[in-house]
Amino acid sequence: MTNKFYSAGAQRAAKVSDLFATIATRYDLINDLQSFGLHRVWKRRLVRVAAVNPAARALDLCCGTGDVAFALARRGLDVTGLDFSEPMLAVAGKRAASAAGPASRVRFLLGDAQQIPFPDASFDVVTVSYGLRNLASLETGLREMARVARPGGRLFALDFGKPDNALWRAVYFAYLRRFVPLLGRWLCGDADTHGYILESLLHYPAQEGVASLMREMGLHDVRIVNLLGGIMSINHAERPR
Repeated sequence: MTNKFYSAGAQRAAKVSDLFATIATRYDLINDLQSFGLHRVWKRRLVRVAAVNPAARALDLCCGTGDVAFALARRGLDVTGLDFSEPMLAVAGKRAASAAGPASRVRFLLGDAQQIPFPDASFDVVTVSYGLRNLASLETGLREMARVARPGGRLFALDFGKPDNALWRAVYFAYLRRFVPLLGRWLCGDADTHGYILESLLHYPAQEGVASLMREMGLHDVRIVNLLGGIMSINHAERPR
């Protein structure tokens, strides 16, 4: 399988940037359609698990159009959203301008999740949704998340997963291969925009691989929450105190 928006090499960041520039204005709509609205349920699950301490300081990496950042803010957290895609941040900024209450106070910054522009031990909670899979180096991204987390701070990653059940995995991959690219062609004029999801997932170690890396890095209380039979998952861990 080949996809013009996927590269495992030095062009990875540039190609991902091109992808999100292409889909930014339709990103939320296509997420609703391809997941039948379930992505909102999964993000709420992430926020429920993460937001146990109101007034904590949170960083939402690869924040996109702001769903998780806004939801964390509504739980009372002081939230910064970071993304390297200006078109995606433009959509997030418009949403913030029309939001009310805490959600309107989310700060959005242009920046790289592999070179987070904050000092060590800056945040109580660090989240990333559908972003680790897009990084040139998964390990670098996780190490940066751990670096900016305070001792005892927690890391959370929501992303596409790989179900253990072979039949369910085959059905799921067939859906990503055949139906999801049609949405890209219909709404973005290019099937590769959403054919990218499966291409990137095939090269991604998914929930078990992320958990293994977290343990190798010395993070504590490493856990996996599988959603809908493992087609989505939440990895979470704690930086040692």
